[in-house]
Amino acid sequence: MDLWRDKRLRLSVTRLGVQYLLAMLAMGAAAVNTGNNLLYLVFSLMLGLFLASGWVSRRAIQGLHLRGVEEGNIFARVRGGIRVRFRDDAPARMRGVEIHLEMEDAQVEPGFLAGGEGRGEGVATLHVKPGRRGWAGLRSVEFRTAFPFGFLEKAWRFPLEQRVLVLPHPRSLPPRQDAEGDRSRPRTRPGSASPDGARPFRDWDPLSRVHWKRTAQRGTPWVRTFEDEESAGVRLRLDLGAWEAGGPFERELEVLSGSILQARLQRRQVFLDLLGRDGRVELEGYTRCWRALARARAGGLCRGPEID
Repeated sequence: MDLWRDKRLRLSVTRLGVQYLLAMLAMGAAAVNTGNNLLYLVFSLMLGLFLASGWVSRRAIQGLHLRGVEEGNIFARVRGGIRVRFRDDAPARMRGVEIHLEMEDAQVEPGFLAGGEGRGEGVATLHVKPGRRGWAGLRSVEFRTAFPFGFLEKAWRFPLEQRVLVLPHPRSLPPRQDAEGDRSRPRTRPGSASPDGARPFRDWDPLSRVHWKRTAQRGTPWVRTFEDEESAGVRLRLDLGAWEAGGPFERELEVLSGSILQARLQRRQVFLDLLGRDGRVELEGYTRCWRALARARAGGLCRGPEID
């Protein structure tokens, strides 16, 4: 494929390139007016350097092919990562390429590909900060380079028709004592009597497991944990019919999202009960619960493409 004739290619002169062109033209005008051979030589060298910069930057961006974009777990108003996969036909070539992603309602920091690593398949992680939860469209991925001298910038754009799901912001709040999900009953498997560590006291923990030394050190109750201890998990509940669209509903989703994140850090199972006009749906697992909250609508249905 001829890169110069590709409609996705955008060529622009940088600020440094404009300054360089003005200096080169001034040098050429001085050479013509004075007839000085030394000035002609300097002008020729400057022109050759400018053309070489364009040729090298053309090779630096040539041979890159977009393979796909992977979303991962991205939270609203939190810096997360999106992975861009690409194929490099010349893995030994120096690149100096910036990778830009255009995403709806989000701030995206570009990634960088130095090249010369000798791998034909590559992955670049771009940091994004979405502004809201829900579906967000990915519009394009662009490879840009001004390598090696910064006179010319070439950008190769790949349009996208893809959506990623932005999860609710994980709001961190003190546990609510009336919430079913904030209580758990540990279950120790038979034969697991070897102490493993300690953790803060939770409701329904037996007093026989209190770690008195750690409690005295911290000033709050702590209990012993054991190897292969199996947790009863965290059960969360959301009644869609009891909410109206707006700020309070979004804050409730963020509180639930924060509870899921806390449970994941504590390696506890998570269950989410969604109640709506069409009944009740029970979800299990961090990712499934997060995605259900990201697509939840106040007063909406529990079943259907919005939740399942």
